[in-house]
Amino acid sequence: MDKLFGKIAVTIKANFIIISMFLPALVFAQKINQKEIKREKTLAKSVTIIRDNWGVPHIYGKTDAAVVFGLMYTQCEDNFKGIERNYLYQLGKQTEVDGETNLYTDVQLQLIADSADAIKDYKTSAPWFRKLLDAFADGINYYLYKHPEVKPKVFKHFEPWYALMFTDGSVAATETGGIKLSETKDFYSTAPEKLGAVTGQPEKSIYDMVNERETGSNGFAIAPSKSASGHALLYINPHVPFYFRSEVELVSDEGLNAYGAVTWGQFFIYQGFNQHWRMDAYQCLCRCGRSLRRKGEQKGW
Repeated sequence: MDKLFGKIAVTIKANFIIISMFLPALVFAQKINQKEIKREKTLAKSVTIIRDNWGVPHIYGKTDAAVVFGLMYTQCEDNFKGIERNYLYQLGKQTEVDGETNLYTDVQLQLIADSADAIKDYKTSAPWFRKLLDAFADGINYYLYKHPEVKPKVFKHFEPWYALMFTDGSVAATETGGIKLSETKDFYSTAPEKLGAVTGQPEKSIYDMVNERETGSNGFAIAPSKSASGHALLYINPHVPFYFRSEVELVSDEGLNAYGAVTWGQFFIYQGFNQHWRMDAYQCLCRCGRSLRRKGEQKGW
């Protein structure tokens, strides 16, 4: 009898998780309104996008926000599917597309990445940063408006706070505090009483784990005066799958000037350079762009 009630309780819990995860679906199904479309059309007029012989977009805008708008639009042109897939992961909504295969991955992500905090952070953001977040959403939503043939699997309308769900320029780099996916599955399914039990030695030694964490992306730039060809060179090893990021140039009249790689769905250069700096995986375009502008003004660049 105890086992029977245990199975019933587990079934109810699992069903409750699935139902709870689908409750916000109406939020993601909203359509853009005419006020948004008018704003997006105005913003689009302040952006110039030129693709070179290799298809790389060079985006020029009057403001940083205009450039972000153009960046997201070109990303959608190149890989809207990849953008949506990254947000399905980060917002814990893969189950809505893939079924129960990724149920516990979604549960774990929703426990770690709090959308309520992201919404709060958006509402309290500095005005200049909020403009970038708005432009991020406008660029994607305007693309969907202009391309009705594109059918999103879940996100019919992107919100500005989505971008704040990422804490890193990479996807699947979420810190879990050492909690394994199997433990999350056990807790919410059939064996919560086994959590904390000693099952043997760690899969990796402490040395291996520390060594792994201290291994990162590498890159360096060579100035034209130092290269045999007379051209600037950038060597980089981001150790990511092919087509994981797009290559872009971003230039605004407000002082933004950067070239590099952007993860699908994000609006900052994750790895790149400009005429003064090489930006690595820990310096976002928003922070470094502003910093460079201030330093440039101070030094008369």
